[in-house]
Amino acid sequence: MTPATILRRRPATSSGPWPDHIPPLLQRIYGARGACSIDHAQPRLANLLPPDSLLGLDAATGLLADAIAAGRHVVVVGDFDCDGATACAVGVRGLRMLGARRVSHAVPNRMVHGYGLSPALVEELATLQPDLLVTVDHGIACNAGIAAAKARGWQVLVTDHHLAGETLPSADAIVDPNQPGDAFPSKVLAGVGVMFYVLLALRRRLRDSGAFEGNGPDLSSLLDLVAVGTVADLVPLDANNRALVSAGLRRLRAGQGCVGLRALIEVAQRDPALLSAADIGFAVAPRLNAAGRLEDMALGIECLLTDDPAQAREIANTLNRINLERRAMQQQMTEEAEAAFAAVTLDAASAPLAVCLHDAGWHPGVIGLVASKLKERLHRPVIAFAPAEPGSDLLRGSARSIPGFHIRDALAAVNARHPGLIGRFGGHAMAAGLSLPTGALPAFEQAFRQYVASSLAADLLRLEVLSDGELGRGEFTRLHAEALRNGGPWGQGFPEPQFDGEFNVAGWRVVGERHLKLQLDHAGLRLNAIHFGGWDGHEPPSRVRIAYRLEPDDYRGGDAVQLVIVHRETP
Repeated sequence: MTPATILRRRPATSSGPWPDHIPPLLQRIYGARGACSIDHAQPRLANLLPPDSLLGLDAATGLLADAIAAGRHVVVVGDFDCDGATACAVGVRGLRMLGARRVSHAVPNRMVHGYGLSPALVEELATLQPDLLVTVDHGIACNAGIAAAKARGWQVLVTDHHLAGETLPSADAIVDPNQPGDAFPSKVLAGVGVMFYVLLALRRRLRDSGAFEGNGPDLSSLLDLVAVGTVADLVPLDANNRALVSAGLRRLRAGQGCVGLRALIEVAQRDPALLSAADIGFAVAPRLNAAGRLEDMALGIECLLTDDPAQAREIANTLNRINLERRAMQQQMTEEAEAAFAAVTLDAASAPLAVCLHDAGWHPGVIGLVASKLKERLHRPVIAFAPAEPGSDLLRGSARSIPGFHIRDALAAVNARHPGLIGRFGGHAMAAGLSLPTGALPAFEQAFRQYVASSLAADLLRLEVLSDGELGRGEFTRLHAEALRNGGPWGQGFPEPQFDGEFNVAGWRVVGERHLKLQLDHAGLRLNAIHFGGWDGHEPPSRVRIAYRLEPDDYRGGDAVQLVIVHRETP
């Protein structure tokens, strides 16, 4: 485990003016994140960036408008993660709302087709006899699959948010804020956000052509799905994404989400009225993702498309069961990965700058979670590999990185220096995927480590826990805890507030074998605290310095609060 250091964020003065219901503590939190007004801190849909500057939008809406007018068969092709599933559901539901009469959907099976619109998936889609394929959350790197679709006479519209390769695919239209030449101000839309923007522009085009009376269908009814996909994909929550997520959360809290999401919230045992972005990330999204990881994301998409509450509950229960299997498999694989790493590493100081791990028995749908866990423990870029399918000579790799080291660019550099070593790759700054032959793994590992050694700045290896400073005695209140909870959505790029301080330990006990429950004393004020996974087999010292979140204690109710410890050390 890489040692961590608590660092306090640089305080910022908030310019305001702020409404009376925003307490000074929350104003300080917002200011430290660069949000100096209520419009920036809590953006509304009225603040959304207009779609106009998205490159390829006119061609995309033209394809869709023509397909709707001619009654052509549109097939929305999803992806096997939560962003891809919600984007698929938004595409299908939105196109039907806008008048499309023949809309189907498809999604690749991880074990059968591999990633995205592959030639194998195109061959399978031929039985549907599509006229237009719409890719969501993928496509920008699916050159071979798109060429195969075009060879069959189909039109292809790519909607994606991933970084483009050297050559763009031969699609009829591409909408991707990260493609070369795109001027859209926000480069961090999730795949579901891109599809939602295409629908907004399509509605305007159809409205201008006289297809609707008034403004046309209310596409805000899709924002519950947009919120879930955006949070699940861990894209930075800039002001534009926060506006989308906030609106979606309001729908879910009001019980206005689609029946599939309501069923998933129920099986996750979350209170819809108090739902947060963290609940989406840690409870709802994993249950959707589990289908794509271990079985077939078609089941997850079916949950998001059904309007039958009984069917939604049945599918949600199945997804919950699959998620339990995923958790057990992830635990086993992570323990195996940690053991393999420990066998060749004496201590954190001797750990390599980058870690590549492979096991022939690992499941390709879970390696991303294993890489993420190892990255958190080691604070190093990590790539975990597994066979693409049992007995296959092709490996799938899932990479996770640390802030400041762009993992997709690293793979691109290795690919440029060693042409042919990597089969396919794609991704973002913090996460990427790749494939390569099993026999090429040793050469890839050497090349990857050499690149990391030459380009990873030493200061990036320092694990820092950022704090918003100390809380005053009068701020350990339910009022402040609820203001912090409701002040989000918090997430990537707009981190949830956490604080630090020194406390006397007045009492402690172990809960559930791995968790540590503490009673802390702060200048005579008794506070309950919980450190999930914090029991290390040793009695805590009489005084600790901790980094923590202040949360309402909904279990005890009343005015109760608790500190959720994220880091603990002896002062």
